[in-house]
Amino acid sequence: MSRIGKLPVEFASDIKVSANGNVITFAKGKNSVDLDTKGNVAFTLDGNVLTFATLSDSRVHRAFWGTYRALAQNIVTGLTTGYTKQLEINGVGYRAAVNGKVLNLQLGFSHDINYELPEAIEASVEKNVITLKSHDKQALGQVAAEVRGFRPPEPYKGKGVKYVEEHIVRKAGKTSKK
Repeated sequence: MSRIGKLPVEFASDIKVSANGNVITFAKGKNSVDLDTKGNVAFTLDGNVLTFATLSDSRVHRAFWGTYRALAQNIVTGLTTGYTKQLEINGVGYRAAVNGKVLNLQLGFSHDINYELPEAIEASVEKNVITLKSHDKQALGQVAAEVRGFRPPEPYKGKGVKYVEEHIVRKAGKTSKK
C-alpha cells in the first residue's frame, strides 16, 4: 500500500487546477504545467484538494499511484515557492556570465560555451556561483546536470563545476620516492 499515494495534494486558492480526461492542468499567473496520467491512476478534484486512487491492486498501478501523487505535489510546490539549484565553479580562469537567456561559461576550453536556457529557467551568477531557479523541478534538474556535465569536478584539485552541497572525494596525487 502506498503511503505517499494516500496523502491528498492540497493547494492554495490562487492555483487553478482543471482536469480534462487524463490530463491535470495546474496554472498560476503565466505559468502552466500539465500532468498527463495516461490513464494509469484515478483522481478526484474536490475544491482545493486533489486525491489519487489506484485502478486495480496490481503492482504497476500501485507504483503509478504514488508516482503521480508525488509529481502533482512537486508541481504545486514549484508553482507556490519554486525550486533552486546552485552550482559552484572552481578553477583558475573559470567564469560564468548570464546574457539574457544565454549562460556563457568559460571552463578552460579553447572556446566559450554558450548554453541556451529553456523558457522556464532563470539564471544568475554571483562570483563563482550559478543560481538556477524554476517552477519545474524536472527541467531545473536537467539543466543543472547539463551545465555540470560541461566540466565535471576532477578528484585531484577539485576543478570544475559542482553542486554547492556536493562533496568531492579527493585523491592523493603522485608521491616521489625518497
